[in-house]
Amino acid sequence: MDGDSSSSVLKRERVREHLLELVESRRPGDAIPAERALCARLGVSRPTLRAAVDELVSTGLLVREHGRGTFVAPAKITQELVATGRPLTLPQAAGAWSSRILEFTRVPAGARVGRRLRVSPAAEITYVARLRIVDEAPMAIEYLHLPAQLVPGVAPEELETGDFYEHLRAHHRVHVREAVQSIEPTVTSAAESRLLDVPELSPALLFERLTTDTRGRPVEYVHSVYRGDRYRLLSRLTLGTAAPGGPPDDGTHHPGIPPGGLGRQAAISSSTTGDVHS
Repeated sequence: MDGDSSSSVLKRERVREHLLELVESRRPGDAIPAERALCARLGVSRPTLRAAVDELVSTGLLVREHGRGTFVAPAKITQELVATGRPLTLPQAAGAWSSRILEFTRVPAGARVGRRLRVSPAAEITYVARLRIVDEAPMAIEYLHLPAQLVPGVAPEELETGDFYEHLRAHHRVHVREAVQSIEPTVTSAAESRLLDVPELSPALLFERLTTDTRGRPVEYVHSVYRGDRYRLLSRLTLGTAAPGGPPDDGTHHPGIPPGGLGRQAAISSSTTGDVHS
């Protein structure tokens, strides 16, 4: 991949993080600063800023109003699939996976990432951007944030091949246990499209994940953009039913499942197929 494409993606990623911090520190309906003020504050051009704002508009975090400005969007409706009685399982995704490091550096965590990793905004983290490749074709752009004190001495080559979680266990004595992951639709920017070898504004999936270890410590905060034309998730749902005489259906919605199809107050357990550092 050419250096210009990588640089453009990574610069917009830093702008995106600042915009997300603005979103999280404001209420729905609040305005964010004007483009000119943000460009001056971040030291970037208007096209770079607009590309990052466009992404957050497309994912429903910001709303543009003609002649008025850009505002924090209303909160999203969230549907959680809960695995009951046993851990959520994530089998390895198909294909031969590898990675190409786009950037590897140590930076202060900042307020937003620091909250997720439960470290001070001034604490050092290892920031990694990598291109995920499957069967020699680009599949995703992934951004990792790792607490530096938890994985001291971690090197770029550790993130290019093999199972990263197994490597953490064997070489850093970090045993991952669980993760909370969200998935949303998005579209690719011009820079992302060049890296992923897809047309601009192609459908994509935006993943965000926070992983913790057996001691409850955050191990990594990751967000990734996956190609929508080549990647899909398959969920196997166990649809339980409540005991006779249980409370009536309260109108709770389960996407893709007909109303009343779960009986009364039923639980859903799921097993999802997808890539997690395979």
